[in-house]
Amino acid sequence: MGGRYSKFIKLTHYTGDVVLLLISFLAGYYGKWESFIGVEEREHLIVLLFMIVSWTFAIRNTRVFDINRVTQIDQVIRTTFRAIVLNTFLIFTLIVVLKAYELSRMLLLIAYSFFYVLIIVWRLVFHKLLKWYRRKGFNYRRVAIVGAGPLGKEMRNFFNSDLSYGFRFVGFFDDNPSSCNAENYLGTLDEIESFLKNNEVDELYCALPDYAFKKVQRLTQLCDENVIRFKVIPDFRKFSRRRVTLNFYGNIPVVHQRIEPLQSLQNRIKKRAFDIVFSSLVILFIFPWLYPIVALLIKKSSKGPVLFVQDRTGVDNKSFRCLKFRTMKVNVDSDKKQASKGDPRITKIGAFLRKSNLDEFPQFINVLMGDMSIVGPRPHMLKHTEEYSKLVDRFMVRHLCKPGITGWAQVNGYRGETKKTEQMEKRVLYDIWYLERWSFFLDLRIIFLTVKNMVKGEENAF
Repeated sequence: MGGRYSKFIKLTHYTGDVVLLLISFLAGYYGKWESFIGVEEREHLIVLLFMIVSWTFAIRNTRVFDINRVTQIDQVIRTTFRAIVLNTFLIFTLIVVLKAYELSRMLLLIAYSFFYVLIIVWRLVFHKLLKWYRRKGFNYRRVAIVGAGPLGKEMRNFFNSDLSYGFRFVGFFDDNPSSCNAENYLGTLDEIESFLKNNEVDELYCALPDYAFKKVQRLTQLCDENVIRFKVIPDFRKFSRRRVTLNFYGNIPVVHQRIEPLQSLQNRIKKRAFDIVFSSLVILFIFPWLYPIVALLIKKSSKGPVLFVQDRTGVDNKSFRCLKFRTMKVNVDSDKKQASKGDPRITKIGAFLRKSNLDEFPQFINVLMGDMSIVGPRPHMLKHTEEYSKLVDRFMVRHLCKPGITGWAQVNGYRGETKKTEQMEKRVLYDIWYLERWSFFLDLRIIFLTVKNMVKGEENAF
């Protein structure tokens, strides 16, 4: 128990999974027959075995246990959810395709209803326990840093910021002793080899400048000889953004200054599939009765077409024909002037449609056609794109993904008229935040908040 490394963390994790699977199976077993007596045992023992094997396959292929010391709980939940989806697919395959046994659907329904809830709770509890375990001084790693410059000190601060990461900072190696406190100073670079042979260090981090290539090579060899993990801290502070990723094109390292989850084909397919299903349901079940009612009210309120069609900026700065219910009297300023509070161009029914967001409903057709997504940065008229691209830093970045009917900026209050450039700057910051942190669950959250805002009303909706 007192060792710094626990060789049984993954085993404990997996054992907990199997125990919960057994408990869930017994719950389903008893829930189906209300007794453990007089029921065919062999068939269901095989089912239980398959459940264990399929879950083992699912967690191995979704790399559930590949968690490092700085893995956040949301990452743990995401990988667990992927394992749940894969495991459900395997069970469904057994039932529908293989038909090897006459399984009790009720047993499986009860068992997996229990198991999927318990496994999420178990992941949360295990994550908390592991952090507590490390805070108490177990399962830690002794780390030293080569280079006591700003980058090295930033790394030191990270190691010391949270004991639950399980790092114990030993000190710095640097040729300039005055660069760090005496209690943190371990010696010059020439003294590293002697220190490593006489003291216990698990990981050595190098924060030397890029030009110290030969020293890095020597440190790599030295750590290999002493069975120490050697890690180089690249200095990305020269770039304008801190959230960067490093990929290799062959043997060439390439720094990506922006993380874009929707660059992944898998994520784009997932988002597009959701868009198609969601927009199809709206068009099939809401449009047939909503459109005639709204169309009649619009026609009664003023002369002109039911739909307002306007060129707007889409993904990759390409324009598309954006659809809306017409909320204004026909006017010559519609392609260059934003709607404002008390705008005389807005009709009475138009004010209601804008306040309730119902004017955006025809855009589900844009979504189905592929020009828009359910969630994304709101599209602007072409004139405003041209204007704000010159006034707002990184304005055009928001066009790296499809525009949406609703977005992260909108549910955070940045919708409607933008009288000041600062308002558009804030909107752009929220749009870029969404672009860099997209997830399926974030989209669901934004949709929920949009519906909530529609019900309670929004101050900036006019």
